[in-house]
Amino acid sequence: MKLSAFTRPLTLAMLMLLAGCSSHSDLPDFTASGYLADRGVVRIWRKNQHQQVAHLMTVYTPFNGAATETSDYLWQQDKLFSVERHVAGDKPEDVMLRFDHDGNLSFMQRQLSGRRDALTPDEVALYQFDAQRMLKISDDLLSGSVLLKQGSWQPDGTVITCQGKRVKPEMDEMELGHIARQQRDAAGPVSIAWLEAPGGTQLLMASASDLCKTEPKEEGF
Repeated sequence: MKLSAFTRPLTLAMLMLLAGCSSHSDLPDFTASGYLADRGVVRIWRKNQHQQVAHLMTVYTPFNGAATETSDYLWQQDKLFSVERHVAGDKPEDVMLRFDHDGNLSFMQRQLSGRRDALTPDEVALYQFDAQRMLKISDDLLSGSVLLKQGSWQPDGTVITCQGKRVKPEMDEMELGHIARQQRDAAGPVSIAWLEAPGGTQLLMASASDLCKTEPKEEGF
């Protein structure tokens, strides 16, 4: 079973070079980060409570335009409580797992193309492993203050962020060329997602979709 289409951060080492020495305990409780994987882009939103992770959401967008994967991980008292994964596209899949305080599975459900199917113990273990793996990646990114920004690209090279601020991220010629090509092919405005770290910026994606419409808000996260 291919549990997750995003396997490893392709440029995480480079991002760590861009990052400075800091601690994510200095960041607000609600943060966003991300990275380029080997076949797509991963964006991560995180909510902490009392300096412990409570909710982690990842959105994987493949380069080939195939189905987007959204995963939600919830923790209670530093223990994994639930996993939900939703795969859109031609072959939709919905998975829901619940665990008790001892880490034992208390509920599971998988919906595949109109039918329900059970998960094997190995598949459940892979989901648990994936939750901890994504939490570790989030820890590493936030420790380096690698933060995700999103917004609408403007003709003058500025961006109106999802929070309504006008900014001008530093992009290299290759990144600007990619945005320009996306803009030529789009019928309307293009949204971009990029990373900011103490040592620089990195474009993650440019999309004809309005990324701000689907960006999680702290109050509902």
